[in-house]
Amino acid sequence: MTRKLIDKKIGLILSGGGARAAYQVGVLKAICRLLPNDSGNPFKVISGTSAGAINAVALASYAGHYRLGIRQLERIWKNFSCDQVFHSDFSRFFSGAIKFFSNTFFGYKTGDAVSLLNNAPLGQLLKKFISFENIQQAIDNKDLHALAVTASGYSSGESVSFFQGHKSIKNWQRLRRIGLRSRIGLDHLMASSAIPTVFPAVKINREFFGDGAVRQLAPISPVLHMGADKILVIGVSGNTHKRKQRETMKRYPSMSKIMNHMFNAAFLDSMEIDVERLTRVNSTLSKIPADVLHAQGFNLRPVEVLEINPSESIDDIAARHMRELPKSLRLFFKGSGSTAKGGSGVLSYLLFERGFCRDLIQHGYDDAMKQKEDILKFFCE
Repeated sequence: MTRKLIDKKIGLILSGGGARAAYQVGVLKAICRLLPNDSGNPFKVISGTSAGAINAVALASYAGHYRLGIRQLERIWKNFSCDQVFHSDFSRFFSGAIKFFSNTFFGYKTGDAVSLLNNAPLGQLLKKFISFENIQQAIDNKDLHALAVTASGYSSGESVSFFQGHKSIKNWQRLRRIGLRSRIGLDHLMASSAIPTVFPAVKINREFFGDGAVRQLAPISPVLHMGADKILVIGVSGNTHKRKQRETMKRYPSMSKIMNHMFNAAFLDSMEIDVERLTRVNSTLSKIPADVLHAQGFNLRPVEVLEINPSESIDDIAARHMRELPKSLRLFFKGSGSTAKGGSGVLSYLLFERGFCRDLIQHGYDDAMKQKEDILKFFCE
C-alpha cells in the first residue's frame, strides 16, 4: 500500500538533556528511514529546549532539505568531542574553575560571567553548522510553519519561548511563560543550552537568560500555540511509565546523586508531567460531546501525542562510557562520586564524546524502529 504524509501540522518537541540529545538524532534518523522517500519535512512546527533546541534549529534550517539535515545532524553528533562544546584542557578548565569558585565564595565582581565551563567552542561550531537565514526561507516556502526556542529569564523568572513562524501566530502570555516573536539566532541557542552555573548566561534584549528547561512548566505549550495538530515527543529519560523500585539507602546520598536529582528535575520531569496532563485532557474531552463544548465556549480539542523514550536508562549507558570524559573533568568530579559506579547520571549531561553519542544514536534508532507501526500510523494516511 502506498503511503503519504497526512495533511496536518505535526509538532516536534525536543527536550533538554545536554549530551543525551544524541538519542533524538537516532529517532529522527529512523523516522526519516520509515517515511516515504518523496516526503518533505514532516515537522511543520518544531520546539526545542536546551540541547534539544540545537537539534530543533538545525532541523528547521534544513526544512527545505529534510533528509540532508538529518544526515548532517548525525554526522555532527557521531563525531562529537567535549572540546567542541567547552574548553576541556587542563589549563583552561582549572583556571576557569578557580575563577568560578573564587567569584562564588570570595566576592563576585559585577559584570563578570560566572560559570564552571567556557562553552565558546560550541558557539563557533553552531556558527559553522547552522545557517540561521534558511529558517525564514523555509517558512516563506511553506516547508516550515514555526520554530520555537525556549530559555529561562534570570530577572523575570519567566520561561520565554522565542518563536519564528507564520505571520498568523501571535505572541502569547500565560502564568510564568510567554511566547515572543523573534528572529532566531545564535544567542537564543546559547541561552537555551546554558545550564545554570555550568555555562554562562546570555543577554538577549534587556535580560540574561539561561537553560530553557529550568522553570519550563509546560513544554508542550509552545507547539500548541504555534498551531500543531499532532505532537511527537522525543524524550531522554528512559521508561517514563514504569515506576522505579524504591530502594533502602544505607548511606547518605553522594553529591553526585543529589546533583543528578536536581538535573533530572530540571531537564526531565516537566516534560513527563506535561505529557501525562495532555493525555488526561484528551481522555476527558473524548467523553464530552462537541456541541456541549461549543455551547460552553470551551475552545479545546483533543491533540494526539506520540512518545518515543529510551528503552534503557541513559545513566546506565553513560556508565559504560565514563572513561571517554576528558581527564580534567574526571579528576574534578571524582570527589563528588560522579565517576563512580552509579554516579554517572550527572556527567551524562556533559559526555559529549563520540562513543557515548554513537551509542545513544543507535539506541534512538532501534527504539524508534520498535515503534514502526505506531510511527507510520501517526505520520501517514
